[in-house]
Amino acid sequence: MEERFCQSCGMPMGDTDELYGTEADGSKSTDYCSYCYADGAFTSECTMDEMIEGCIPPMLESNPELKEEDARSMMQQWFPVLKRWKNN
Repeated sequence: MEERFCQSCGMPMGDTDELYGTEADGSKSTDYCSYCYADGAFTSECTMDEMIEGCIPPMLESNPELKEEDARSMMQQWFPVLKRWKNN
């Protein structure tokens, strides 16, 4: 099975649907994580740059060897291909 990534924040969503967000009808969203998407809507309205800045602290926490500027640069390259940001 291919690894799924949230199409908003880029977080790996794991092998189960535990981290999946929910659609308005209560079904699981396979595109977005529960932090970004609940009840069929995004949990926050933000720009891609604001999302990147919000994702830097947890990314650094889970990758202590990573430098902040490297994390930012990686996300600036990765996020534009994610579904939420593709047409922005």
